[in-house]
Amino acid sequence: MKSETVKVKNKNGIHMRPAVELVNKALQFASDITLETVLGKVNTKSILEVCMLGITNGTDVIITADGPDEYEAVAVIAEIVGRDFEKNSVKES
Repeated sequence: MKSETVKVKNKNGIHMRPAVELVNKALQFASDITLETVLGKVNTKSILEVCMLGITNGTDVIITADGPDEYEAVAVIAEIVGRDFEKNSVKES
């Protein structure tokens, strides 16, 4: 089992766009992956569960994976959770 704690940097937290990316990436791994905050623990492969957790900016999220590709899974999911999506988005004119 591998775990890592990451602080959410995105000013809007883990809203629908990052949640969809997060779940789509999680589905590519064989390992069981969870996200945990003070509000609860959810299956990272469920869009409904990830969105219902209501992860906001500045929240510490514990990412845990258990399985054959747990190290890679935690690294990839941690990168998504810690990314500032607003900073990396293209502004439309």
